Amino acid sequence: MTTTPADLWTSTSLPEWEHALARYADVIARQDVAKLPELDRWYRDELPHSIASRASPHITHDELVRLTEWKMARGVWRAPNLVLVRGNPADHVVDVSMTALATIPHATKPVATLATLSGVGPATASAVTAAHTPAIYPFFDELVAEQLPSLGKVAWTLGYYGKYAVALRGRAAQLGREWTPVTVERALWAHVGGKTGARE
Repeated sequence: MTTTPADLWTSTSLPEWEHALARYADVIARQDVAKLPELDRWYRDELPHSIASRASPHITHDELVRLTEWKMARGVWRAPNLVLVRGNPADHVVDVSMTALATIPHATKPVATLATLSGVGPATASAVTAAHTPAIYPFFDELVAEQLPSLGKVAWTLGYYGKYAVALRGRAAQLGREWTPVTVERALWAHVGGKTGARE
């Protein structure tokens, strides 16, 4: 039986959610995008530790560029935005990200502060906060947001992101303490097969 993309969001079955999350790495590989599996492993496994290891949590210019490449490889490639991101002065990236991450757990201020960097919008900014504090901030992904009908049409605004994050935090709480907004986001993204629709 074929399921619709909305089925997982409306499901209360923990095994269904666990199955979707377990497929995440496979769906990443099936996107057939050069370097995406490598970038995704770095984003999930290495970047959070790098940020947390610093006395004052922040990201570096190189990390911001690589994170942006990950976001675009997993979603839509926007070369002009990447040029803008690369153009940010390295010390400015450190200063802005340090200031932003110091405002956690405010609902939107960290994302808003990061979004003052050139080429960085709410989605890219949320990728930084999600890497550092997955228990509060999910990555802002259009394919995931489209599965949340109560939020209406996807809007790349802080207000929309705030509602999106609340919804994913709520679902994580319902699924149990091992779940975070970030794992909920990854399960939903994998459920629809990523941007290629590579579903079972």
